[in-house]
Amino acid sequence: MRKPEWIKARLPTGEQFNRVNQILNKYRLNTVCSSARCPNLGECWNNGTATIMILGDTCTRHCRFCSVKNGNPQGKFDLDEPERVAAAVQELGLKYVVLTSVDRDDLEDFGAGIFARTIREIKKKNPSVQVEVLAPDFGTEAELIKNVLAAHPDVFAHNLETVARLTPFVRDRRAGFNRSLLVLELAKKIAPQILTKSGLMVGLGEKVEEIIQTLHQLRSVNCDFVTIGQYLQPNRSCLPVVRYLTPQEFNQLENFARELGFRQVFAGPLVRSSFRAAEMFNTIVPTLS
Repeated sequence: MRKPEWIKARLPTGEQFNRVNQILNKYRLNTVCSSARCPNLGECWNNGTATIMILGDTCTRHCRFCSVKNGNPQGKFDLDEPERVAAAVQELGLKYVVLTSVDRDDLEDFGAGIFARTIREIKKKNPSVQVEVLAPDFGTEAELIKNVLAAHPDVFAHNLETVARLTPFVRDRRAGFNRSLLVLELAKKIAPQILTKSGLMVGLGEKVEEIIQTLHQLRSVNCDFVTIGQYLQPNRSCLPVVRYLTPQEFNQLENFARELGFRQVFAGPLVRSSFRAAEMFNTIVPTLS
């Protein structure tokens, strides 16, 4: 299906882009920006921001929308990764960091310990930096979620990705719509002061009524932020696009979500879960007290 004219991304070039790339390579770090072939890679890297992906580059799950490499890492991970991430954040001069990971079902704690250590190392080396975690489901174990929240991230994010009906078709069988809702619910109950966030892809065959129902369900667990973006097929082995929503349709969804009471909403063709994450956070910081 030919992409419409409103799907345009900035090419990843420029001095600042090269600088970010060099520093990330220097510290041997992965980013979801490149691994998932994000269309905003050029814009974000040229603005000096990146979503750092910890716990390796191999995911134990195989979601049909995602181009991240999958397989069995056999319990291997780098113990010094938290320190390398913190050093890279400092050298990049970041004020806001998005920290995510591949799924690690091969680890007893699903990687929660490394998440917590990385948050702490970042904040120890860079006290003024805000940290957003885009977390896996950690097996929906409350203690593991609590351990990550105890490291004091500023935002805890976990994506529903799609509507309930399409979840078994789009996501790995070990994921689940209700599991993801539970993760967000547990996070808010454990640490009510920490903002929660989720993201949706559209264009996979969902109905507008299903998107609206999903937004209601996110608000039912007191989710603070939501992003809604167009699914784009990252490679031929991933699911094809069923439909491209128009900018007007995204505006309607954004307005509806705001009316539901989300504290901030970004919706648009190129919006991703980490899209302008610092802006989303900072626009409501003055209202937090």
